[in-house]
Amino acid sequence: MRNFIVVIPARFASTRFPGKALADLGGVSVLRRCFMQVERVVPVADIYIATDDQRIVSECETHNMQWVMTSTQCMTGTDRVAQVAETLAAEWYINVQGDEPFLDPSGLQRVIDTALSADRDIAVINAFTPLDNEDEFRSPTIPKVVFTQAGKLLYISRAAIPTNKSLGFSGANRQVGLYAFRPDALSTFARASEKTPYESIEDVEILRFLEMGYQVSVVEVPRGGIAIDTPDDLTAARRYLASATDATN
Repeated sequence: MRNFIVVIPARFASTRFPGKALADLGGVSVLRRCFMQVERVVPVADIYIATDDQRIVSECETHNMQWVMTSTQCMTGTDRVAQVAETLAAEWYINVQGDEPFLDPSGLQRVIDTALSADRDIAVINAFTPLDNEDEFRSPTIPKVVFTQAGKLLYISRAAIPTNKSLGFSGANRQVGLYAFRPDALSTFARASEKTPYESIEDVEILRFLEMGYQVSVVEVPRGGIAIDTPDDLTAARRYLASATDATN
């Protein structure tokens, strides 16, 4: 059994931005750019794309990316990872969001190292990074995390948390789309026939683990670039990539 595999969930029918996985970003698809960042620290043989769409399969086959076909009925990307776990055995499943074309490989390595050195009672790990921009703090598109001094997740919300009585901003932490799961936690997660209440309200799947009674450990990682959730994000990512390219020329 492998110590870990990396799974990149990628569906075509994204609610906010259909087809974003295959959107062009500097001549390369968003999904392919994410894969390229992952393979900087993980052997290609240990990376899989989990999808439910033949168009994404075609992209995978064109670029020699391993893929697993999953159900079109998966409620979340983590449910998709759980389906992969049913056929590919590993001690840990590292979930990398397919809309992170500028993923920082050092952050991924930190999540992997944290998982492989974790005590047996730790079954779920989620990454975060400090947030010092007030506009992002107040944006409902960015989930904010709060956790204990021991690094255990208390809650994730799209609301501006934590804040004070005057709703002021004094710093916060934002969720990063990097997770690690043991197979038993994934199996329990995927048995749910519907989203749990807070998961449904916030549209944040990690809350399902909290609502099921799991402790979720958090690990700080460097901030990557722009995640692609909307067409506006893609426009910003293209500008970011162009400026980065100009800076190296």
